[in-house]
Amino acid sequence: MARQKGIIKIKGTLGDITFYKTKDGYMAREKGGVDAKRISSDPAFQRTRENGAEFGRAGKAGKLLRTALRPLFMNSADSRMVGRLTQRMLKVIQTDHVSERGERIVENGNIELLLGFEFNIRGKLSTTLFTSYTSSVNRTTGELKVEFEPFVPLSMITAPSGTTHFKILSGAAEVDFTGETFVLASSESGVLPWNMTSTSALNLVNTISEESELPLFLVLGLEFYQEINGEMYPLKNGAYNPLSLIKVDNVV
Repeated sequence: MARQKGIIKIKGTLGDITFYKTKDGYMAREKGGVDAKRISSDPAFQRTRENGAEFGRAGKAGKLLRTALRPLFMNSADSRMVGRLTQRMLKVIQTDHVSERGERIVENGNIELLLGFEFNIRGKLSTTLFTSYTSSVNRTTGELKVEFEPFVPLSMITAPSGTTHFKILSGAAEVDFTGETFVLASSESGVLPWNMTSTSALNLVNTISEESELPLFLVLGLEFYQEINGEMYPLKNGAYNPLSLIKVDNVV
């Protein structure tokens, strides 16, 4: 792979060189590779087929989780979140010690490897929110909670320039990776001033199915706003809004 230089940027194929545009700029590479039919049938490419199958499952599982949580990260995700989540899902699949190589699945892997995943690499929860909170999962009642003691926003939240207000949001997803279905519940604090006045205690409760035996995911995030003439405007289109997976609970 090579980076294109010069005033005129080329897209397309000239001879054996393909020119294309990526997020990193205009690139060029030589055509080549093994015939797809050979990869699908030649015993020499057995490992390639196995890797491809598992990568495909990782992508599918990541898409399902993204779909489940989409209402929460629409204003929080960075441009490379999809690829980062797929790679994390692949690591989960690779911990499946039950299935044969090439047949491994998310359901049999260590789903807790997704814990701490940041949907917005530009605004991480760990470097934005410094007040303590507790999170809990009650499978009997289906309640996934995040609870905060009173805190001073200006001291405990690092906000981007221009912020006047913020909101804390939470969500719980119950995901069936086999059946490709999900249940989502969400809650939020409402818009609060980012100042030196202490908040009240906050209790964000998300209720999904009672007695669920599916993997459960709890996310926590913030959204920042700027007040202008009494109206609240999302700050910088959510570029620095964090959202993180703070709890992953799987039935063993």
